[in-house]
Amino acid sequence: MSIAVQQISRFGWLVYESVTGFGSFATFVWAVLARFAAHPLRCMKWALLGPQFYSIGVASIPVVAITGAFIGMILALEGFDQFASLGQESRLGSLINISVTKQIGPVLAAVMVAGRVGGALAAELGTMAVTEQLDAMRAMDADPLRILVAPRVIACIIMTPLLTIYSDLLGAWGAWFVTVCVFGVASVDYWYYTAQVLDWWDPVSGLLKSVAFGAAIGFIACFKGFSCSAGAAGVGRAATNAFVASFLAIILLNLVLAEFFGSVYLLFSGDATTLMP
Repeated sequence: MSIAVQQISRFGWLVYESVTGFGSFATFVWAVLARFAAHPLRCMKWALLGPQFYSIGVASIPVVAITGAFIGMILALEGFDQFASLGQESRLGSLINISVTKQIGPVLAAVMVAGRVGGALAAELGTMAVTEQLDAMRAMDADPLRILVAPRVIACIIMTPLLTIYSDLLGAWGAWFVTVCVFGVASVDYWYYTAQVLDWWDPVSGLLKSVAFGAAIGFIACFKGFSCSAGAAGVGRAATNAFVASFLAIILLNLVLAEFFGSVYLLFSGDATTLMP
């Protein structure tokens, strides 16, 4: 077999695996949504949701806080000289805060959740799949999708926006600390120009993005865990693939939703000059 034929065959097999994998994922998502639609209250029992709220949300606060605060500080450090050269250092906070609330805060919070939680969820469910605990649940007429997957996805959807708010606030205060306390810009100017530039739609669009990010993380992590191959190596691959796939999904969703929400804002405001990408 020639090299060209081998390359074509390899490419065809890659396309086939990608299409079948996406089909399996779509089927998995549909099955979870069907369980939730049929028995929403049973999927949202506090005994199932409470531990997930803690592990996904509360336990992620330190890493999200540190990341958000230092990103705000870094943006202020990197941007101050450019703004000061134009005599506009008092307006630096407005640019940082609108960037944080619309783009950086939601993406960073979601990436932190994907890294800290996504891999853990995939490893946990993958271990249960490898050790046949999922099969044991089905044998006892217990639905793993309703008991294990739905609460984790719901917790990701709810906690990711809350962590995004925390990341936004810490990013704004981190930028404030560097701009005001280090570089000596008046605090009243920092907050005044932020209020002048930051529109209500900016943090709202960021929170709406974070809802989509949380759903993607929850579904992808649980799917990778359920489709885990046998052995410890399979569990490790599932955890790694969960983070990589979640990260790519976050980036892709951010691109699509940024354009979508920008178009929605332009449609209702009718002012193209206020639209920021």
